[in-house]
Amino acid sequence: MLSIIQAAGWPIWPLLLCSVVALALVIERLYQLRAAVVAPAKLLDEVMAVTRTSLPAGDVVGKLADSSVLGSVLAAGLQSVIAEPRISETALRQSFENAGRQALHGLERYLNALGTIASAAPLLGLFGTVVGMIEIFGSQAPGGGSNPQLLAHGISVALYNTALGLMIAVPTLMFYRYFRGRVDDLQLTLELAAERMVPHLMRFSVKS
Repeated sequence: MLSIIQAAGWPIWPLLLCSVVALALVIERLYQLRAAVVAPAKLLDEVMAVTRTSLPAGDVVGKLADSSVLGSVLAAGLQSVIAEPRISETALRQSFENAGRQALHGLERYLNALGTIASAAPLLGLFGTVVGMIEIFGSQAPGGGSNPQLLAHGISVALYNTALGLMIAVPTLMFYRYFRGRVDDLQLTLELAAERMVPHLMRFSVKS
């Protein structure tokens, strides 16, 4: 590995940095976008069962908000009904929408950075290729001869950086697309859960 880095020259360092950052972001998103962290399968049914006859206490709602992303959205609706017994359906929906937007912002965290790396890695590889081509042309002596060592090094810089740029960009782009689809699925789950909770919570609204 060290020999490859030496052969690729200094343009490879930005690519290595991109690879480390991309790997860290992929691992972080794989962990944070798990169903158990975002939307546990039975959470909605459990909340609806607990609130079948009465609204829960404030500490219970707080624990719900801390349990998961879906829990925070559901807790926002519960807190709105508890704070305003005469809440209208429109206001309750708005509360869910606000909490959903905040939750979605958290789900999309670092995805722009991942997409940027996927787009920038080939360009950084191309930059290394240009540097290698410059060294290749620089190896040509004015009298028509050439320096074999400089020529070989220029070729190495050009090829290694191009290859590494593609090796970083392709899997990063695949993970970026996967995470985008995963976020869309989770967003739909949150929206459907909120939609089920609205008529359920409106039963506790005091009609004026």
